Amino acid sequence: MIEVNGLTKRYGAVTAVHDLTFTVRPGHVTGFLGPNGAGKSTTLRMIVGLNRPTAGGATIDGRPFARHRAGLRHVGALLDAADVHGGRTAAAHLRALAAGNGLPRRRVSEVLEEVGLEAVARRRIGGFSLGMRQRLGIAAALLGDPPVLLFDEPVNGLDPEGVRWARGLFRRLAAEGRTVLVSSHLMSEMENTADRLVVIGRGELIAEESLAAFAARGAGASVVVRTPDAAELAAVLALEGGSVRADGGDALTVTGLSAARIGELAHQRRIMLSELAPRAASLEQAFMELTAGRADYRAGARTDAHAGHQPGHATGHATGHQTDHATGRRAGAPSGGAR
Repeated sequence: MIEVNGLTKRYGAVTAVHDLTFTVRPGHVTGFLGPNGAGKSTTLRMIVGLNRPTAGGATIDGRPFARHRAGLRHVGALLDAADVHGGRTAAAHLRALAAGNGLPRRRVSEVLEEVGLEAVARRRIGGFSLGMRQRLGIAAALLGDPPVLLFDEPVNGLDPEGVRWARGLFRRLAAEGRTVLVSSHLMSEMENTADRLVVIGRGELIAEESLAAFAARGAGASVVVRTPDAAELAAVLALEGGSVRADGGDALTVTGLSAARIGELAHQRRIMLSELAPRAASLEQAFMELTAGRADYRAGARTDAHAGHQPGHATGHATGHQTDHATGRRAGAPSGGAR
């Protein structure tokens, strides 16, 4: 379990993380979500002792990370896939980590097979694509078979099959009773991977709850109705307090009333319905609404070729133009590592 209590990090006059408190429990994939610049990476670095907090603290299974001997046996983390020695081979990199943490050498071959890199184990990391480096980072996190795992933007650079493999891996690790925290700014990844969310903006907590509960915060929940008496039904629903939008022809989109209540009202007035379909609020809409005003970097209204090159705008993370080209094994390689 990861417990963060009043965590604060200041760099001079800039507060990157402010009084952040949340808990990540075992048995779930917890998504750590926020806009670029929200303080996610800084928080993860403080959890594993790479950055010293200005105030507050974080514990892993009741103790600060620094007090866990042979850290990889307790916590595995992928924080920056590029932070490796490019002159080493993949196997040599993992062997060095294993030796430093008192781990058996057999774990190196096991985790390389687990992530689909066993065919390139003797290639130098400097020649790896971004996706291959991500796989190597995941292998390093799995090396000590730890009960707690942290991943910062782990699918960045993976091809679609690799993304699907990574999602399955995170779910399996959580199903084994491990604590799994996955940081991302991608809504699609959270929808397909996480059970619970910790959402921050400008270093402050916005929400800590289940994925479904967070999505329900958005104003996007609606009901699609089709009826030959659209105008009459629209008037009835408006009187009942619903917000009704005509979508052309016989279609209405209704918010503020449940599908069951709409069906009741139509039945009472003998209005025939050809469709009555609830549509859940999207995670993306809830995220955009709740983080409005808490994103440090926003694109302007310009759409010309120079819009993305204005000074003062962060470009964020790589978006996957470098893809996953691990050779010798497909992304869904048979499991052979973490258990």
